[in-house]
Amino acid sequence: MGGSVSCCISPGESPKIHRREVELEECPITTAEDVSEDTGTYLQHISDRELPDELAQETNPSDNPRASTLFLNKSQTDVREKRKSNYLNHTSPGLLTKKYSSCSTIYIDDSTVSQPNLKSTIKCVALAIYYHIKNRDSNRSVDIFDEKKYPLSREKIPDDYSVVDPEHKLIYRFIRTLFSSAQLTAECAIVTLVYLERLLTYAEMDICPCNWKRIVLGAILLASKVWDDQAVWNVDYCQILKEMTVEDMNEMERHFLELLQFNINVPASVYAKYYFDLRSLADDNNLSFPLEPLSNKRAQKLEAISRLCEDKYKDLGKSAMRRSVSADNLVGVKKTHAVLS
Repeated sequence: MGGSVSCCISPGESPKIHRREVELEECPITTAEDVSEDTGTYLQHISDRELPDELAQETNPSDNPRASTLFLNKSQTDVREKRKSNYLNHTSPGLLTKKYSSCSTIYIDDSTVSQPNLKSTIKCVALAIYYHIKNRDSNRSVDIFDEKKYPLSREKIPDDYSVVDPEHKLIYRFIRTLFSSAQLTAECAIVTLVYLERLLTYAEMDICPCNWKRIVLGAILLASKVWDDQAVWNVDYCQILKEMTVEDMNEMERHFLELLQFNINVPASVYAKYYFDLRSLADDNNLSFPLEPLSNKRAQKLEAISRLCEDKYKDLGKSAMRRSVSADNLVGVKKTHAVLS
């Protein structure tokens, strides 16, 4: 009422816009060139600053369980092309190798998220690394992982070592040799794949024909120390790879940790996601996990485990009811019976 702004403008004009123009004229914008040492430090706009680490980790599958794994994304192109080719060429899928339960026989998959099958898990991890190499975006690498600069054996490296992609069988034999010699577990193979994808994301590099062996070796070396209680020493790996020295092994491990920013934590949710994505990868590539017929001994063991779990959760339910019940005639919660393997 009686304000100078409201009586000096047209009815269709906004007073806020006019006031903003006056303020801008009276207060000119200060740039970085206008700031001197006496006026203080120039503050960068928030939109020009780097994103915080929390936002960057949202898209990293090795840190965020909701992000899709890299190897599964890279394999989908080949899977779609294979399915399309089979459809256009009317190719038969062949004999069914997967076993199915019947009225007389029940087949059980002994591979679980807590106790995966070792041989099948190593095959899946090798297949994931194969798709990483085959469908890589570029050939970015770090010198410490270059096999020509730091060879694993005295054998002559061919001239086309950085061009020819390794086959799945070659990757599988390399990983299987390390796991069988060092007596590593299947869980260690899954953690190895987590560290490998974390390295590719953090260091912004690619796994190529020239560096895949040393990257896999560094991931296995680190995963065995983090996961297993009695880890294999670096000198023990030198007994497996005769031509490598302990100094080279230590240097590679140090660089691997630095590129990971010393983040070796693997949450249970991330571990479970990688396990089930490996199962999906196996189904897409006809790599079936072994199925064994349910025997009497196995059935009794499953029944005993189910009974123990049922008693455990029944006691937990009673304690929860005691804390929350406030009525005398409260109907109990129904519990369903389940068989846990």
